[in-house]
Amino acid sequence: MTEKANMEHVAVGNERVILCMKWGTKYGPEYVNRLYAMVRRNLTGDFRFVCLTDDGTGIRSEVECFPIPDLKLPDGLPERGWKKLTTFEADLHGLTGTALFLDVDVVITDKIDAFFEYPGEFLIIHDWKRPWRVTGNSSVYRFKLGAHADVLQQFRTTQADARSAFRNEQAFLSDVLHKQGKLSYWPASWCCSYKYHCIPTWPTNYWREPFVPEGTKIVIFHGEVNPPDALEGRRNRALRFVRKAPWIADYWKE
Repeated sequence: MTEKANMEHVAVGNERVILCMKWGTKYGPEYVNRLYAMVRRNLTGDFRFVCLTDDGTGIRSEVECFPIPDLKLPDGLPERGWKKLTTFEADLHGLTGTALFLDVDVVITDKIDAFFEYPGEFLIIHDWKRPWRVTGNSSVYRFKLGAHADVLQQFRTTQADARSAFRNEQAFLSDVLHKQGKLSYWPASWCCSYKYHCIPTWPTNYWREPFVPEGTKIVIFHGEVNPPDALEGRRNRALRFVRKAPWIADYWKE
């Protein structure tokens, strides 16, 4: 291999890849487009932005769209993120380098270069609600592409047992990688939960707007609130008042 070819090979192997996934009709293309724009504003240098999806209609041209590998899940299962495990294919559409997976409904509020620099083989958010467990929140995780194909293979060969033993993909994933000694967590302040950390406590939630906690780089929306809900002060649970969060529009935009 010539020196030039070797340099090109190394460069490809060291690529930074932002991965996201969209399937079904819950999220429209605007989620992917806004996620790309937030990453572009907050990640220094070059990167590839890849969306694994069943429908690339309306997604901006800077985003590379590829099909979601088939897990062959039984029809009618409740949506619990199992498809995310396909990001661990040994050969994911020829992608190489380091991947940072982001859920399409996160809101990036600060620079994210550190997510590619923080040491660790596999990094994920530590669950906020039950921090004594090893389970991570898979809204943001980082790994070397192709390095954890055994996790996907284990799920495929024990699928029924895995779905019985674990509520969702992040519980299964965390358990397997913890037992392998490969699981690490992001610094606690980097990724916050909108519903746990941004909404003021009762009764101040009636007169104080939701806020971004100090040190937050990515706000995670899970459960009953998504960015459009937060903008309008909606919660999908009774007797849980929250004011509008107009600052979301400053970040969640193209």
